Amino acid sequence: MITPFTEEGALDLDGARRLAAHLVERGCDGLVLSGTTGESPTTTDEEKARLVTAVREAVGDRAALVAGVGTSDTRHTVELALAAAEAGADGVLVVTPYYSRPPQEAVAAHFLEVADASELPVMLYDIPGRTGTRIAPDTVIRLARHPRIVAVKDCSYDFLGTQKVLARTELAYYAGCDEHLLALYAVGAAGCVSTIANAVPDRVAAVLDAFDAGDTGRATALQLALTPLTEAVMEAGLPGTVTAKALLNRLGLPAGPVRAPLLPAGRETADELLALYEALTAGRPPAWAGTGAGGG
Repeated sequence: MITPFTEEGALDLDGARRLAAHLVERGCDGLVLSGTTGESPTTTDEEKARLVTAVREAVGDRAALVAGVGTSDTRHTVELALAAAEAGADGVLVVTPYYSRPPQEAVAAHFLEVADASELPVMLYDIPGRTGTRIAPDTVIRLARHPRIVAVKDCSYDFLGTQKVLARTELAYYAGCDEHLLALYAVGAAGCVSTIANAVPDRVAAVLDAFDAGDTGRATALQLALTPLTEAVMEAGLPGTVTAKALLNRLGLPAGPVRAPLLPAGRETADELLALYEALTAGRPPAWAGTGAGGG
């Protein structure tokens, strides 16, 4: 879930409550707070905890809440994990330590220390394009032995490695990239942590529902129908946080600005995103994305 801010850049807790309720009412059975799309690097520890508390007030037990607590500092990550539990989270999302580029033994030690200290289940977050370091499949398999390490958000773009882990562990795997939703679900993933679901939660849920019902043809068609919007949000030359917020603002949903160092999307980008959204929800064949979505 994106993190709503006021026009002045303050945390918008009322907006967060309204957006969380909207997403749950339209098919989300879980919400990840303070992840990449939630601008976790630019929110304070206090803001992260207040966000969890506010969203819990809004959704009650209708959705599981996973709080992003990952940092490049193991001790700080432990502190955030404990604070998330106190604030009302059901689990914590822990990203690979970034910038310092630790070797795999150190990566494993980081996750194990957090899991040992945490009161909540841990979801590993493998996103090497941002952190600079993989959680190697063999490392994930080793970490799966810890009783509190129960899930993975996978943005590795390594289908072979993912299938290796799925075959050898009981971890709940979640596609972290919208374009991989159906492909990973078909080989045993548990679902997705989606960026475009901020705008079209029901459309994302429909892909999984169709597959669960045995209608793989419909699931495929629904996944492909999402492709233009996915491309515009995720491959436009702008961070997905920026494009997702631009679309939500156009839809009148709580979002607000992004925080520096990010900059807002331009009007042309927002116009294209809205046009793709309207084509998708109206069932019209859209103009293909990627021909200027980053030009605003």
